[in-house]
Amino acid sequence: MVHDGVAEEPEHIAVASAPIHLFDRASQTTRFGALEFLGGLELSSAEMAFGAWSSIRFLPDGRHFIGVLDTGHWLKGEIRRDGEGRLSGVDDVWLTSMRDVDGSYNQNKWSVDAESLAIRGDEVVVSYEQRHRVTVFSPLSKFETALPGESLPLPFVTDELRNNGGLETLALSPVASPLGGALVAVAEKSRNRDEYRLAGILDGPLRGAFRVRTSDDFDVTDGAFLPGGDLLLLQRRFNLSDGVGMRIVRISGDTLRPGAVVEGDTILEADLGYQIDNMEGLDAVQAEDGSVHLFMVSDDNHSILQRTLLLEFRLVE
Repeated sequence: MVHDGVAEEPEHIAVASAPIHLFDRASQTTRFGALEFLGGLELSSAEMAFGAWSSIRFLPDGRHFIGVLDTGHWLKGEIRRDGEGRLSGVDDVWLTSMRDVDGSYNQNKWSVDAESLAIRGDEVVVSYEQRHRVTVFSPLSKFETALPGESLPLPFVTDELRNNGGLETLALSPVASPLGGALVAVAEKSRNRDEYRLAGILDGPLRGAFRVRTSDDFDVTDGAFLPGGDLLLLQRRFNLSDGVGMRIVRISGDTLRPGAVVEGDTILEADLGYQIDNMEGLDAVQAEDGSVHLFMVSDDNHSILQRTLLLEFRLVE
């Protein structure tokens, strides 16, 4: 952490967990279309910097995770399960400020608005909005104290990105997929003249820009690839007429290519009749039995009126 401008070591913090057994507040059902709700947690901590959670990525063991906060902090920990395999808490949680290119721990919101991340080999790749960029930290074993490397070139003009609606999604495609392990970035609100969200394949043989079509005032807040190459996008709505909502959209991996305008099928949609908040982070993890589990986290904006949630679903195909 940082105190009076002096860099400190990563801080171990205590995080309390309250279980969430039902997703639908008015029903005992656990099946929602292609998804089965497995459980969730409402998380809280006395550490004031905790919250504002933008993205989560699990390590290959499926237990340890890395996250970024839009206040320019790293978060890492391990999920805990009960005797029936349901989420019961988080352990060994550490929080630390992210370093800037000059080695400083810059907590200027404009500079450190981290929104998504991807783990690629020994690299942790982070996307930022406001000062729009995609930056690599390495090695993975020391990402909390690593200096950011050079920013990756984007396949579209960054002037088209809105200050508070930039690169909310950064997802790593599977090697055995049409994109061959390329990184994909999608903007939250930034649109072209046809009102489609800006997006791009950042590397690989299909590098180039494409567009994402959304509807009903939903913005894109994160995404994750399924093992077969389809892309899941987490979307969020917040307005006075419709209130808070979220959805997950599945986009065929075969449609992701330069110049394309893509849209997918909604596999989950929920409003405040369900256990949701400001849903910002999504990851897809393949379990030991081969099933795919989806994890979502919410950004509480450090508001007493909002919650930090961790939800788990199983994809039922």
